[in-house]
Amino acid sequence: MNTVHFQANLSATKEFLFRLISKNVTTDANTWLQSVTDETQTERRKYLAFSMAPRHTGKSQLTLSEAELTEAKNIRKNWRPELWSAEQATRVLILLSFFNGDFGAFKKTLDTLFLSADVGELVALYSSLPLLPNPTEFAARASEGVRTNMTSVFDAVVLNNPYPSEYLSEQAWNQMVLKAIFVGRPLYKIIGLDERRNPELARMVSDFAHERWAAGRTVTPEAWRLVAPFLQTNESLQNDLKKVENDSNHLQQKAAALVLREAGISSTRIEDTRSWQTLADEWYSK
Repeated sequence: MNTVHFQANLSATKEFLFRLISKNVTTDANTWLQSVTDETQTERRKYLAFSMAPRHTGKSQLTLSEAELTEAKNIRKNWRPELWSAEQATRVLILLSFFNGDFGAFKKTLDTLFLSADVGELVALYSSLPLLPNPTEFAARASEGVRTNMTSVFDAVVLNNPYPSEYLSEQAWNQMVLKAIFVGRPLYKIIGLDERRNPELARMVSDFAHERWAAGRTVTPEAWRLVAPFLQTNESLQNDLKKVENDSNHLQQKAAALVLREAGISSTRIEDTRSWQTLADEWYSK
């Protein structure tokens, strides 16, 4: 998304967010939000509004109609505002209201907000990345978010966010996915996961699994999804899958079946029709 395209969509994006927020907050909150996002409003008040947002709009989950879900995807491919809170959406709307066509000034504003942000503010800032101008400029910022130890901030960067799959380098992407495995985050929520599978990531998953096995520990069965495209030509990965297929845990067996089926290799152990999502939900619920 270049700056020209961003400017063309800015008005629609802001109007859409304001409409979503309006359905979830009070009349007084709507009046406040319209005031602080007005083009004539001072930057100082916008900074204060960004910080004070939850006091006005609360933290309830946004609700979207089917038409609004479609509208969101038309505004920005793979955008998931239905997963946002009113607080999160409000802060993103205020952030977008800072942009006046001067990208340099906007980036300085963003840097200032990141520098002083608390956890809730960081969640909103990282959630905003796919909506910002000159998106390639924020790859380092996204990688910084991946390094956080705060789960909610990590999730804002990594899960249900189209930015990483579109703009992170292969090395940064691989490190992100491996960390998601390590900290136990559901991989099926990573947008573009299948499209960005690569041989190096498959090798990293195998190495990680061997380390875990050597320590007597398990690996999330979702991790094996990443090796499927490379299984046919990689004997080492095939040996890994044999071990997974013969694991005593039925979810590991089902993961192996899913991988083998995608790779076009018949499974002698178990057949399963569940999705990676249902398998992961069952795994993480325990």
